[in-house]
Amino acid sequence: MNVFVLCTGRCGSVTFAHAARHIRNYRVGHETRMKQPGRQRVDYPDNHIEVDNRLSWFLGRLDAAYGDKAVYVHLRRDPEAVAASFNKRWHLGGSIMRGYADQIYAAPVRDPLAFCRDYIETVSTNIEMFLRDKSRKMDFWMERSDTDWPAFWSLVGAEGDLDASLAEWRVAHNASK
Repeated sequence: MNVFVLCTGRCGSVTFAHAARHIRNYRVGHETRMKQPGRQRVDYPDNHIEVDNRLSWFLGRLDAAYGDKAVYVHLRRDPEAVAASFNKRWHLGGSIMRGYADQIYAAPVRDPLAFCRDYIETVSTNIEMFLRDKSRKMDFWMERSDTDWPAFWSLVGAEGDLDASLAEWRVAHNASK
């Protein structure tokens, strides 16, 4: 069985991948196929957990390849905290926020934080619509990782070191400076 963790980014995806590495019966990856073209972009091995915010732009391909056979997790974090984190990263070359504003909206950025909020709402809504007919799914809130992680563990039938995986949620992996 495959597990796909869908998210906006800046919501604990790196931490989720670190925590999942303590699961013995799945391979785990974070953005492992992001440079693959075409169908290869969503061609994952069996028993794989993939955490990748860019999958939200490949939901049609993901549905065609896996449909209702996979488990889907919508990883979330307080939207204002996500927007603030993205807003700190505008200066980074190749940032998804710059791409969203410059290439998708193709509009001047007068209020970067407003673009961050719009991006979060757009991606979250896309994920929600994709998940509406999926039978094996869960909302996972970063702020509730102490309860949501054990629920995820049970949902996917994880085997491994649950305590070590929970400890990863107390580490700020990939925090914005």
